[in-house]
Amino acid sequence: MQKPSELTELFEAHRSHLRAVAYRMLGSLAEADDAVQKAWLRMDHSGATGIRNIRGWLTTIVARVCLDMLRSRNSLREEALDARPVEPSANSSSGNDPEQEALLADSVGAALLVVLDTLAPAERVAFVLHDVFDLPFDEIAPIVGRTPAAARQLASRARRRVRGGDTVPDPDLKSQRVVIDAFLAALRAGDFEGLLAVLDPNVVVRIDEGARVPGAPSEIRGAQNWAKGALAFSRSARFVQPALINGAAGLVLASRGRLSRALTFEIDDGKIVRVEIIGERERLRQLDLSVFNARPDTSDVREP
Repeated sequence: MQKPSELTELFEAHRSHLRAVAYRMLGSLAEADDAVQKAWLRMDHSGATGIRNIRGWLTTIVARVCLDMLRSRNSLREEALDARPVEPSANSSSGNDPEQEALLADSVGAALLVVLDTLAPAERVAFVLHDVFDLPFDEIAPIVGRTPAAARQLASRARRRVRGGDTVPDPDLKSQRVVIDAFLAALRAGDFEGLLAVLDPNVVVRIDEGARVPGAPSEIRGAQNWAKGALAFSRSARFVQPALINGAAGLVLASRGRLSRALTFEIDDGKIVRVEIIGERERLRQLDLSVFNARPDTSDVREP
């Protein structure tokens, strides 16, 4: 039996790793910290006696806790959607630092978290453990309650969804991405002139009922008009990232790993000529979402 001080020191040596695992599975800093705390309670109760690979053992515990949380979340999906705030709040009541959560989301990729949120719980766990943290399928299998071969298939299906399947990318996708990145950079910086530089002077912006602020118009015309209104949301832009939406370049707004807005763009000659802002739940569910490119720590994706 480890001494209490030694047990605490041992756990703290792995906390950042466990938090990273939990955050990628759950997309929520508060939930990730809850999962890590449950792992600590399990370790504290057992004393970690006779365990050779503490990191692997703790990773397994966190993964199982996250799987249970994801399954519970799915069973209460509608309630969760109704309860979550429309916009990310800087005054989070969860006790977590919203700036820290924004940095985490940016490091992982908000678009990736959004796509992962569309996966079945076991698919998400298998993909994260294998493709991000390099766990072999014979270790993943007992966590998800499948054979190693079945766990491999779970990760493979998730990988295809993350990558967008076999869809042939639009030949103009690279140029679309340049425009979208410039728009997002200007929005985050509160750069009015930068926004005007990528907007067609006669740009048309349509906003559905799920995204529209009460009392605001459902359609805005003109670069000057929209740029002024868009800057009011520059603080929330830290939660916005590029994504492939129905095979074209777009933006997703996600806080705590949950999609709340999607912006689709029509681009002509390097200028944004039409924008649709989608916030209605049913329309968001119908979008075909995938990521542009995996982050450095998720790029080593391997086909089975």
